[in-house]
Amino acid sequence: MSKHAVTKVNSAENVAYSHDLPKTPVDAAFQASQTGKINVSMTALVGCWGCTLSFLDMDERLLTLLDKVTILRSSLTDIKRIPERCVVGFVEGGVASEENIETLEHFRENCDILISVGACAVWGGVPSMRNMLPLSECLEEAFVSSITSVSGVIPIIPDHPDLPKVTTKVYPCHEVVKMDYFIPGCPPDGDAIFKVLDDLVNGRAVDLPTSMNRYD
Repeated sequence: MSKHAVTKVNSAENVAYSHDLPKTPVDAAFQASQTGKINVSMTALVGCWGCTLSFLDMDERLLTLLDKVTILRSSLTDIKRIPERCVVGFVEGGVASEENIETLEHFRENCDILISVGACAVWGGVPSMRNMLPLSECLEEAFVSSITSVSGVIPIIPDHPDLPKVTTKVYPCHEVVKMDYFIPGCPPDGDAIFKVLDDLVNGRAVDLPTSMNRYD
């Protein structure tokens, strides 16, 4: 696991909707310091990349945003590391491996504002369904007992130093590092993502109406 402890949350005692999760107020001095274009980075952890497609669903509005933002690291550019400090970082997907933890910590260290995008980043999503079973049973089902196993080949569970170590559970991002804002949805609508980014680049307090949430 990471050198940073992953916070365990008892869901039975911590019931909340995504729009009720804490939001970090935008500091007035910070807002005033943002002149010209701002740097934005994006990453995808464990998920389906549906949230990345929602970014593209902003359609022609992307062109107006490009007058105000410079997209650095992203799933679209395939840059692996953030090359310089960013004002905003978007993270989709939950945390399911040590590599995911390292990537998320890298984003937290290099982004002023960090945003969870979509159900997997906010709550763990579909990948976190494996949390109901021991990891060993999940790996056994996936690689040994799977109906897709190749006949005549001895099935093995992959175990190589070059492969990322899988965590015993899948975690939402805010249980690993501090997240500043949450955009729910599976995936969220392009309108919701645009609203949050447009608020930030124009120095407004983020105000995402619950009416723009597809799912919580």
